[in-house]
Amino acid sequence: MSKNLQNSPVDLLNMGGADNQPLSPQHFLRRSAYIFRHKTAIIYGSRRITYGEFGDRCELLASAMTNAGIREGDTVSVICPNVPEMLELHFSVPMIGAILNTINTRLDSKTIATILEHGESRMLFVDREYADVAEEALAIVKRNITVVGIDDQQISLGRLIGEIDYNSFLSTGVEGKCTFYLKDETMAISLSYTSGTTGNPKGVVYSHRGAALNALGNVLALGLTATSTYLWTLPLFHCNGWTHPWAVTAVGGTHVCLRWVEPAEIFSLIAKESVTHMAAAPVVLSMLIHAPNDVKPKTIKERAPVQIATGGAAPPSKVIDDMESMGFNVIHLYGLTETYGPSLICEMQADWVNMPLSRRAQKMARQGVPHVLAGEFAVVDPETMDPVPADGKTIGEIMIRGNIVMKGYLKNEDDTKKASAGGWFHSGDLAVLHPDGYAEVKDRSKDIIISGGENISSLEVEETLYQHPDIMEAAVVARPDKKWGETPCAFITLKPGSEKPDVDLLIEFCRQHLANFKVPRHFVFEALPKTQTGKIQKNVLRERAKSVVE
Repeated sequence: MSKNLQNSPVDLLNMGGADNQPLSPQHFLRRSAYIFRHKTAIIYGSRRITYGEFGDRCELLASAMTNAGIREGDTVSVICPNVPEMLELHFSVPMIGAILNTINTRLDSKTIATILEHGESRMLFVDREYADVAEEALAIVKRNITVVGIDDQQISLGRLIGEIDYNSFLSTGVEGKCTFYLKDETMAISLSYTSGTTGNPKGVVYSHRGAALNALGNVLALGLTATSTYLWTLPLFHCNGWTHPWAVTAVGGTHVCLRWVEPAEIFSLIAKESVTHMAAAPVVLSMLIHAPNDVKPKTIKERAPVQIATGGAAPPSKVIDDMESMGFNVIHLYGLTETYGPSLICEMQADWVNMPLSRRAQKMARQGVPHVLAGEFAVVDPETMDPVPADGKTIGEIMIRGNIVMKGYLKNEDDTKKASAGGWFHSGDLAVLHPDGYAEVKDRSKDIIISGGENISSLEVEETLYQHPDIMEAAVVARPDKKWGETPCAFITLKPGSEKPDVDLLIEFCRQHLANFKVPRHFVFEALPKTQTGKIQKNVLRERAKSVVE
């Protein structure tokens, strides 16, 4: 408060705490369980869970964890797919002030063990599908961890492990005995690990405040309401499902759980459960686009369009174009693990609506502007920290500060300081700022190709390749070149049933859209390696490119 107000009547006002409640997603479930008690909260196969039951089960689980010795600040880990128990853990763990650590279900045992050790996990919930990898990890871990097995009656694979099963553990809780009161909204709510965990653990810590604000920002960005039905095609372990467990629950929407991402099941559930919203990485959109026609419902265009949020990697405009042609309404979000998932949205403008679909898709492929509760962003020169001109050409780095930036990296002060130098979070994404104020990512700083002193955006070349009628996926990386230093090398996955195109014709196709120095000199046709979250592993491709012969 400024000096001239320090002894003013305003400065003396005191409501004794009646004017403040710490922000937290835990309040969202309490409200929805009260208001929508008999409304369906969760659908999973034949299971139907009302909001009243959802709230009661979460309180019982919170009480059970307290009885088992879990205390404020303890880490509770989970290896689990998108099933109801995973949603319950997103609320019950914060209810007692503990920290939820959702572990990528595709990780190997050594990496899981590293996460459990580094995060100091005290309890681990394990779905039966992941029993083997969990046991291998636990054999490596030196700390004592209580294990609770999740027994999904709708599957027969895997096996149950742990001292007790989930439902039996739930029954040890006492109704009305969850008494934790959050006093500080900046307390940690969750712990998520980024890629490259084994060598240098980067445990990203979220706060109750940041989680609540990003969830509400996504409510507005996606247009979620009490009538929304959200299909879980996005992994709940990834950035806490982009905070969407809390967002959907905040408005009393319905969650539709999905254990495996399979196009036929996705299209079936869209029709059966009248899905209105979903979210997925571009790789999942590509799976839906190229699914066999006999699994795609003919009525999808006749009903209200499904709002599908995408992010995690820059979606080519062709993918957006194809999805909208199928009857989906694509919402492009941008963010990182360090920003609670989505922090920017490519907000639709009125003059885009009547554009040809392909042109509108190009606009929508941009990363956009902050959502209403995110805070500030800028595209700046990372050396000088000066903003770049809004000319759509000058490249800078996207930087973010405000409500949806992580608390920091757990036990990693050096990387935390580096990521927040100058009071901004450094994303590492290189972008331009267009005259309309929208950002467009051109590359990760490590993915830019420098050929003869000229910068080449791999995303720009990939965007061109995706326009080719035979190409399903494309990734472009630098290949060492004696003359130019580096030249673009394209790795390509063809659409099902397509024949390998003539390379000379493919080069000519690229020249129609790109400056000559940006055209790939080499093409490799193969399946693209991907991370556990579906991102193309360009580091692997860069190594492969070194051995590509002339």
